Amino acid sequence: MSESYEVMVPAPVMPGLRVAVLGAGKMGGILLQAFLKNNLLAPEQIFATVQHAERAQALSAQFGVEVTTDNFAAAQQADVILLGVKPTQVPALIEEIKPALTPKKTVLSFAASVKTRSIEEGAGCELAVIRAMPNTPAMLAAGITALCSGRFVSAEQMAVAQKIFQTVGRTVVVDEKHMDAVTGLSGSGPAFLYIIIEALAEAGVNVGLPRDVATLLAAQTTLGSARMVLETGYHPALLKDAVTTPAGCTVDGILELEEGGLRVTLIKAVKRATQRAKELANG
Repeated sequence: MSESYEVMVPAPVMPGLRVAVLGAGKMGGILLQAFLKNNLLAPEQIFATVQHAERAQALSAQFGVEVTTDNFAAAQQADVILLGVKPTQVPALIEEIKPALTPKKTVLSFAASVKTRSIEEGAGCELAVIRAMPNTPAMLAAGITALCSGRFVSAEQMAVAQKIFQTVGRTVVVDEKHMDAVTGLSGSGPAFLYIIIEALAEAGVNVGLPRDVATLLAAQTTLGSARMVLETGYHPALLKDAVTTPAGCTVDGILELEEGGLRVTLIKAVKRATQRAKELANG
C-alpha cells in the first residue's frame, strides 16, 4: 500500500502583500522572476500588465501569475504598484490608473528621470511614491538599486521597496537630488566597465593570449576586484597599493593609465551621463 505525501510549500516572505507590475518588460520581467525565485511573493499575490494580449498569455504561462493588458484593474488589486513603462508613458499611465490610487497604496517607479513630485501631482492625492534606479546586472541578482522617497513615504513603505529590489541585488537609499548622479554612475556604469573589460581583453590578445582566455581573465579579474572592494571594505587606493610592488610590472602599467588619462576620462564620462540624465528629467 503506497503512502502519499503532501509537498510543503514554504510561506512567502511577504504574505498578504499584493504587487502589480505595470509594464512587465525587461526589468519588470526580471523582477517578476526574482519575486518567485526568492519566494518573496506567492504567484497569486502578483499582477502584471503588458501592451499586447499575446504577450500577456505567454508571460502568464511562463510565470504562473495573472498578466493582462488592463492597467487599471491590476492597480486596483494591488497594495504596491511598480511602474515599468518608458518615462514618456508615465503621465498617461498615471491618468489611466488615477481612480485606483489612494494614500494607502505605494507607487514604485523605475522609469528613469521621472521625479516623484510629478507622479504625486498626477495622482492628485497624498500618494506614497518611491523612485528607483536599478541597473542591468539585476538580471543575475548582482545589481544595485538606488531608492529615494517622495513626500508621503513612511519608513515601512521604504523597507518594502528595499525588500523588493534586494531580490535582484543590493540597495541604497539616497536623496532625490542625487538620482541623476546615480543614473550617471551605476545606471550607465556597466557600459563603461564593459568597455574596460573589452580593452583589457584586447590587450591580452595583443600580447599573445587566445581571445577566449583573455576575455575570461579580464572579466573574472574585474569581478574579483569588485568583490574585494565590497567585502573587505578597504578603499580602492589601498587595494591598488597592495598589488603595486616597488619597481614591479603593475606600477609601469599604472603610469601608462595615468598618462593616457583613464581616471579623468572615467570621471568625465560619469559627469556627462549625469548631465544628460538631468536634461531628460527637465524635459
